[in-house]
Amino acid sequence: MTLPVSGSNGTEGLSIRPAERADLLAVVRIENASFSQPWPYDAFERFLGEPGFLVATRDGRVAGYVVADVTENFGRDLGHIKDIAVHPDRRDSGIGSALLSQAIGVLGAYGADTVKLEVRESNEDAKRLYREFGFEPLRRVPGYYDNEEDAIVMLRKLD
Repeated sequence: MTLPVSGSNGTEGLSIRPAERADLLAVVRIENASFSQPWPYDAFERFLGEPGFLVATRDGRVAGYVVADVTENFGRDLGHIKDIAVHPDRRDSGIGSALLSQAIGVLGAYGADTVKLEVRESNEDAKRLYREFGFEPLRRVPGYYDNEEDAIVMLRKLD
C-alpha cells in the first residue's frame, strides 16, 4: 500500500508506504546522519512488518521514516512514536509533517486513543512540529539520553 501525499511545501511527488527490508540501509543512513545516538540496523529490522514503520519516498529514494507502535497501557491502547527522521537534504519540506500525520492515522486505526513520544529538551524544531500536531508536554525525564540530556514526554489525545 503506497499513499501518495498531496500538498505543498515540497511534498509533491512524495509517497508514504510501509517499510521494506530493501529500505533498511537508507533508513539507517538517515538515522546516523540525524542522531548522536542512532539506532542500530537490527533495531529497525525488528520493526519490519509493523504497520507503524513507514517510509517516505520521492523518486524511488527514501527521504524519511517513522517507527511507531501500539501497546496496552493500563488497559488502554497507547500509540508510541519511537523514532522519526528526514534526510538532512530533505528537511523543511513537509516530509516530517507528512510522516507524522500518517503515523498518527495508523496508530488511531490500530486502536490507540492517545499517542506519546519523547523528544530531547534541546530539540526546539521537533518540539514545535509536535505542538503543531497537538502534542502537549506531560513530564520531563531527567538524563534520558546517553549524554544526560533530559527528554520531554509529549502526549496527544486522538479524537
